[in-house]
Amino acid sequence: MKLRRFWVWGILFFFTIILCVLVFCFSSFFQKSSFEEEDYHPEDSVYRETRKLDLIMVGDALYHDGVYKDGKTNSGYDFRQQLEAIKPIVSQYDLAYYNQESILGGTEIGLSTYPRFNSPYEVGDAFLDAGFNLVSTANNHTLDRGKTAILNSLQYFQGKKNVLMSGSCDSFSCMEQIPIGEKNGISYAFLSYTTTTNGIRVPKGEEYLVHVYSDERVENDILKVKDQVDVILVAMHWGSEYHDYPTEEQKRIANHLASLGVDIVIGNHPHVIEPIEKIGDTLVFYSFGNFISAQTGVDKLVGLMGSVSIIKDIVGEEEHISITNIQTRLTFTSYNSHFRNFKVLPFDQVDSSILKNKESIASQKKALVNCYGVETTWAT
Repeated sequence: MKLRRFWVWGILFFFTIILCVLVFCFSSFFQKSSFEEEDYHPEDSVYRETRKLDLIMVGDALYHDGVYKDGKTNSGYDFRQQLEAIKPIVSQYDLAYYNQESILGGTEIGLSTYPRFNSPYEVGDAFLDAGFNLVSTANNHTLDRGKTAILNSLQYFQGKKNVLMSGSCDSFSCMEQIPIGEKNGISYAFLSYTTTTNGIRVPKGEEYLVHVYSDERVENDILKVKDQVDVILVAMHWGSEYHDYPTEEQKRIANHLASLGVDIVIGNHPHVIEPIEKIGDTLVFYSFGNFISAQTGVDKLVGLMGSVSIIKDIVGEEEHISITNIQTRLTFTSYNSHFRNFKVLPFDQVDSSILKNKESIASQKKALVNCYGVETTWAT
């Protein structure tokens, strides 16, 4: 009797366990089905990523004799002190552009000033030390000291790591190879052209020495790289010297570049600041003015620094590039009455002993930069 009772309770216990397991399984199944129907979003499984590349740009490095004599030392030249106030700003960026207006032909061919410039290699050393890594060499002074100076300049920049130079070459095969870089997962092409050579003829058969602008040439160059890179940067040496506003030819070229899909146009040559314009998706800086020079007059000593963030959004197999966070800052080249102690200063480090009417000048320049409706964030 006791044995039979034991088996009965055992069987009941066994079926109770089976029933609990079944209830648990069905409950889990229905909960899972409910979750899948109400909370599952297929798009959540799509790959998403945002990449960012920060770029800063400045104007002309124009080394008159006063500027390069200021860097003379017992053993050669050192210009780092001229840029020491700017270095903390520039070094924060992934890419930093400047225009090497006076050719770096080196001391071996003799330094020279206006109207036919030649500068020591140590100028490049100072700019690279400050964080600059995009260098334009196509301008109206590229041919000042002939082929030797150009080849010396090329050899100098080509020997530097992580620096992209554009604007002059030593062969036609070099000219066909568009400079391309990549950083932070964003690729970019960097092209540079000049519309003038100061009346100096480009040697026949050596047109590669300086990249002279034409609509056809830039179109051909851009077509070579358009499908290879995320961003196209074009440095343009154009316009009229000492004009606050772009010429009709500058505007025509800017519109042509925009039609070709250029993302940022980096303008120089006028030696004074000109406005910023947006043409479709193309951001155009018409002129940054002088970055450092021994020219006289406030307009030629006040320069512009401009910076942007290049954003690459990836959603699945789709990629989108946008130019955001446009920031601007004024600079001032300070030197004494003996053309010594040259310093490029952010405007917030300029006081009335260096520049009278500083606030009025800043207000005028800011209004000029933004007069075409492109709003920027001004650094204090």
